[in-house]
Amino acid sequence: MKLPIVAIIGRPNVGKSTFANRLAGDQTAIVYDEPGITRDRTYRPAFWCDREFLIVDTGGLVFNDDTEFLPLIRQQALTALSEACAAIFVVDGQSGLTIADQEIAEWLRQQPKPVLLAVNKCESPDQGIIQAAEFWELGLGEPYPISAIHGSGTGDLLDQLINHIPHVTEVEEDTEIKVAIIGRPNVGKSSLLNAFVGEERAIVSPISGTTRDAIDTVVYRDGQNYRLIDTAGIRKKKHIEYGAEFFSINRAFKAIRRCDVALLVIDALDGVTDQDQKLAGRIVEEGRACIIVVNKWDAVEKDSYTIYDYEKDVQSRLNFTEWADVVFVSAETGQRVEKILELVSTAAASHKRRVSTSVINEVLEDAVSWHSPPTSRSGRQGRIYYGTQVSTQPPTIALFVNDAKRFNDNYRRYIERQFREQLGFKGTPIKLLWRSKKVREMELSSPNRATRV
Repeated sequence: MKLPIVAIIGRPNVGKSTFANRLAGDQTAIVYDEPGITRDRTYRPAFWCDREFLIVDTGGLVFNDDTEFLPLIRQQALTALSEACAAIFVVDGQSGLTIADQEIAEWLRQQPKPVLLAVNKCESPDQGIIQAAEFWELGLGEPYPISAIHGSGTGDLLDQLINHIPHVTEVEEDTEIKVAIIGRPNVGKSSLLNAFVGEERAIVSPISGTTRDAIDTVVYRDGQNYRLIDTAGIRKKKHIEYGAEFFSINRAFKAIRRCDVALLVIDALDGVTDQDQKLAGRIVEEGRACIIVVNKWDAVEKDSYTIYDYEKDVQSRLNFTEWADVVFVSAETGQRVEKILELVSTAAASHKRRVSTSVINEVLEDAVSWHSPPTSRSGRQGRIYYGTQVSTQPPTIALFVNDAKRFNDNYRRYIERQFREQLGFKGTPIKLLWRSKKVREMELSSPNRATRV
């Protein structure tokens, strides 16, 4: 059953994201002393007493101004309110009542949704009552003085809120696949998210840095839930200044860490850049499954050989992710967008896959029979005793050998290739841990070794 939604509405810089963080019990939303930090709508779970719900943080509402992103932010807020069972209108108690607050209140009074009025930045309980009293004028009922930073006053507000939130009795099993959409600025990440969802879920603009928060959206295809995480475009480190962009990129890196599969989006017109290579390296370091998505394919002049030559170039430039599928799409036209989720399901299954020890050792036996381990100059040959899978996400296999130093990089790559050819593991990195018998014997014979009682 879908959780009910509560929309947080207000003008810029009144503390909506701080309040959202307070309700969600985390620091996911970017909070920075600059108007317009939040642009898209972001959903996060929250609860109070016996009610579970989603809070949706929205960008600052400004009417009668159509510059830059403001019309798009208004549309996002409208969509959030249309989905919600109730709204919390956040105002600034320190600034007092403004014309912008009055315009938003007038708009909210025309909406068929219950609205609670939260007067934020009332850090002093006694002074807060005086600050909140001014907002009776808005005609939205009782103004609740709160401090989003310290949490004071939020309990009274939430006690009133749960009267408008229905009970949720049915709990769905968490089987969703988390998919992070990663890439440089302006490669079409938000357009790709919108193409999956079929609506303007994220603001799309030719201006770099439009997306700031990591935006979670769940889509359902063929019996499977996919949590799509749109992230900010990641520029080269030397171009990033401390501020909103710095926090946005940190959110993007965290999205890589918490996802099952990363979609590395590349601009077909630019080709694979140095920054794309660094992002691919980051995905591999985090051990995430990966699909390489070449976007804007409709804008490329091509013949019958173009796609093969381009794919060969991508795999050459990103040779350390040769296990990742490459798909050519157009987020604008929708060309092959649905194919991505098919590849995601395959990669996610490989990422979580566990193989029995007997099967792993059959692969090793076959690999060694075709290509023996290298021999040192002194005539000592490497020996693989056995292997076993020790973890998943990514699949990690420990190989127990006589001396790990006797296995050069070429042979290690050969063994990994054999695992991939015979066991699959399509779309995911695999880790091989080479464990020397000598090292293990030294550990066991060490006088400092802890003794199990």
